[in-house]
Amino acid sequence: MRSAVLSLPLLAVGAAAQAENLYTATATSAVYAAQATAKTLSNTSNVKGKAFDRFVVIWLENTDYDMAYGDENLNWLAQKGITLSGYHAVTHPSQPNYVAAIGGDYFGMQNDDFLQITQNVSTVIDLLEDKGISWAEYQEDMPFSGFAGKEWLNQQNGKNDYVRKHNPAVNYNSAAGQIDRLASMKNLTMFYDDLKNDALPQWMFITPNMTSDAHDSDIQTAGTWTRTFLEPLLDDKKFMKNTLVLITFDENDTYQVQNRILGILLGDAVPQELVGTTDGNFYNHYSEISTVEANWDLHTLGRFDVGANVFQVVADRTGDQIRAWSGDVELSNRYFNYSYAGVFNTDGGNGRYPAPNLGGGETHNRTVLPSIQELWSGSTAPVYYTPELEIPDGLQPPSGYEPVQ
Repeated sequence: MRSAVLSLPLLAVGAAAQAENLYTATATSAVYAAQATAKTLSNTSNVKGKAFDRFVVIWLENTDYDMAYGDENLNWLAQKGITLSGYHAVTHPSQPNYVAAIGGDYFGMQNDDFLQITQNVSTVIDLLEDKGISWAEYQEDMPFSGFAGKEWLNQQNGKNDYVRKHNPAVNYNSAAGQIDRLASMKNLTMFYDDLKNDALPQWMFITPNMTSDAHDSDIQTAGTWTRTFLEPLLDDKKFMKNTLVLITFDENDTYQVQNRILGILLGDAVPQELVGTTDGNFYNHYSEISTVEANWDLHTLGRFDVGANVFQVVADRTGDQIRAWSGDVELSNRYFNYSYAGVFNTDGGNGRYPAPNLGGGETHNRTVLPSIQELWSGSTAPVYYTPELEIPDGLQPPSGYEPVQ
């Protein structure tokens, strides 16, 4: 793994131990001061995968499936790859979906507050680093690498450019609590630096700003941004290195209907015969983790990642079984719009972190990451994760985590 260090501040041991709080200040003077010293890393690796060697995730915001698919630029991108017509968010609002997509649960979250998930809760980052796979986040208008404040306003027009709630890794102290991991959470401008230097990592999470992603604008703006960003990369040999790109949304916009969102897979890892096709299998944000696990033969988090379907185009190469929804409540009657209780649910209810399921029972040969087993061995915390495809929500909550009415 190669590292390019742009700046290396000397940090006291005590400060490093509390890295998750080091860069939370949002005052302009504090941000500008931190810009001068914050560490940036550009790690690379070349771990071969079974279906792809690079995975790139781009998230847009708050759009119903039909509206997203109807956008001319997103539709143009869909024709370059595979449309995932059965892709679902896991709840509302934004932040719990981002959190779920790398950690395998949202821990009852039903808000966009400033939250810090405890150090002993692991993420896909732990799984990747365990196998020597490089990663980075690229966040449009993030003021400096590792910024952990709630938001950063455009200094010219006062708009919300960057927001913490759209940065999945910074919400986890297991990621934000380490300086080198903070250094891999970077401004999107650094994507172009890394691209030019052939220093892109193998796993990337890309978040446009609040205008570019449709949150504070519209789907046409987001579609234009996404095509403008991706179209040149589709023929760029420094980007397309057996690369699979996922474009999707955090959640839909209409809370009264099922929380189904558009997903698009494209890139040179998509077989030519599948370009322009549709995959109607049931997926959700946990599939982003299970797909990466299957591709690189990673360990698991022992949470909802274990039961999630692997994207079919990848499962065809890994041998993972694609399952249809078969819960007691039919999929057509499951909406995923309402969170169960948990430690971050501001309405109350069970406030305990659930423990990962260390007992196995998976439908594949992957096992829970040994460091997770060590962290949680002997825990008396409730366990509600199973290897089943069906996941809970606020209307069908885990036992003991019923939401407060």
